[in-house]
Amino acid sequence: MRFVLTLHSHLPWVLHHGRWPHGSDWICEAALDSYLPLVAMLEALEKEDVPPPLTLGITPILAAQFAHPSFREELDYYFAHRLKTIDEAPESLRQTGDAHLVPLAEYWKQHVETLKATWERIGKDLNGEFRRHALAGRIELISSAATHGFLPLLSRDESIRFQLLVGRSEHARHFGDLPRGCWVPECAYRPTGPWQPLPDAPRHSVRSGIEDHLRYSGFQYFFVDAHVVDAGQTYDLYSGRTLRRPEKTAKRSPYMGYRVGNVTRGRPIYVLVRDPATTAKVWSRHEGYPGDGAYLEFHKIRQPGGLKLWKVTDSTADLGAKLPYVPGDARDMATRHAAHFQSLLDSIAATANADEHTIVAPFDTELFGHWWYEGMDFLKFLYEDLSALTKVQPVTAGDALRDAPPDTSLRMSTGSWGKDGDFSMWMNPETEWTWHRLWTLEERFWNAVPKTLPTWDARPILEQAGRELLLAQSSDWQFIITTGAAGDYAIKRFNEHCAALESLLPFLENPNADLAAGQRVAEGFKIIDGPFPELIGAIAAASDVSVP
Repeated sequence: MRFVLTLHSHLPWVLHHGRWPHGSDWICEAALDSYLPLVAMLEALEKEDVPPPLTLGITPILAAQFAHPSFREELDYYFAHRLKTIDEAPESLRQTGDAHLVPLAEYWKQHVETLKATWERIGKDLNGEFRRHALAGRIELISSAATHGFLPLLSRDESIRFQLLVGRSEHARHFGDLPRGCWVPECAYRPTGPWQPLPDAPRHSVRSGIEDHLRYSGFQYFFVDAHVVDAGQTYDLYSGRTLRRPEKTAKRSPYMGYRVGNVTRGRPIYVLVRDPATTAKVWSRHEGYPGDGAYLEFHKIRQPGGLKLWKVTDSTADLGAKLPYVPGDARDMATRHAAHFQSLLDSIAATANADEHTIVAPFDTELFGHWWYEGMDFLKFLYEDLSALTKVQPVTAGDALRDAPPDTSLRMSTGSWGKDGDFSMWMNPETEWTWHRLWTLEERFWNAVPKTLPTWDARPILEQAGRELLLAQSSDWQFIITTGAAGDYAIKRFNEHCAALESLLPFLENPNADLAAGQRVAEGFKIIDGPFPELIGAIAAASDVSVP
């Protein structure tokens, strides 16, 4: 049986929008906590000659930030600041009567210095390092929608195609190859049929399913949650609740791929299904591995300095009851949990029927290292265990589909991997206003494209308007508003991108507009929001308008 481990990597555009807490510090923290440890893990397995056939998704907007000179400057600053605060910690700990925690400050200093050395060794080029492993055949890189737009709720098909076409072309620009796989944002799927998410939303008689847009954009496969194909229970990643149909009454198996949509309309699109049984052991803080008492406590942070010095101890205990962290004990526990996870994979393989051949476990990359500090150790130990004789063979998603092309076709239901398995994390009373504003801007933008695309002087304005549309469509804004973690920030960012687009559209809509003035306005916005250097081709392809 095959095992497909997939990591989905994404952050919204945060460069040039401040530092703390949701500006460049956000991506720098993710780099230190997850992406550089991932590089170190891949390097370690490479030295051991242990294959890690990881399927690694990097959204185009994250890749754009990794490649930006501002990110390199910000991460260098972040390293210096972090090491300075660590150097100041021992004296502060002694003054507060916490001298017993001083060795942990030394542990963190060594950890951060090691990551800094990794950063410098790879030439401060995360994209390049991931590309190196992909070219060597050790991992498979896949893409996503350009800015992680929530595709089923976009009101124009052109917007969906635009997100996907930019996603595919940007992936090729950064990594050298066109991606086969697509991480559809939030695993959100909508089949062919009527579309009316709100009573006063734009009306469409029948809209194409997400698979048709993936086919149009050149992708070959994507991922969905189990309940979308009626293949088992949905595990609520946010509350830990089990939702929908119990596993034993599932109509379909999660352990095989499927063809989706009308296969007579062109080449097939395949879908891989998240396995509820294995992913719950990693996602759940309460029932899964990350809640073990030996692991680093995420929520207890010492100020000043921001150091985490305590272990989970008991996942139900108050923060005041947490005991000091013991790195060696945590690493030993990661070893045991990796062995347990392998045994779980083997038990699934032992009871699988002839048609069940692939276990798919997708996770957010930042679960490992950031939320679960020892997560990268767990992955390293797991790949080491799987390299030995076992019933399960780790493979990339593309290789799994190549070795066993699905021949079962199905129609899927609407759903996502979000709370309650539906769209409610992104469409709810707190966020409805964002969609109304976005839908209006979609209509104005795409209606302006046919008459402005042939005009050379209008293209810089059109291109920046396209960037602002993509940035406003990021699913992160509705998600953050709904969770309430930083709602004011998300509202501010969403409104900024919408306002920028609104200031550019009159230059595209008015045939007598001063295009030179519009170019100056567009250039001002591009300095701040300038991912994706060339968008005219994607705008033309998405709108089916030929470029002169």
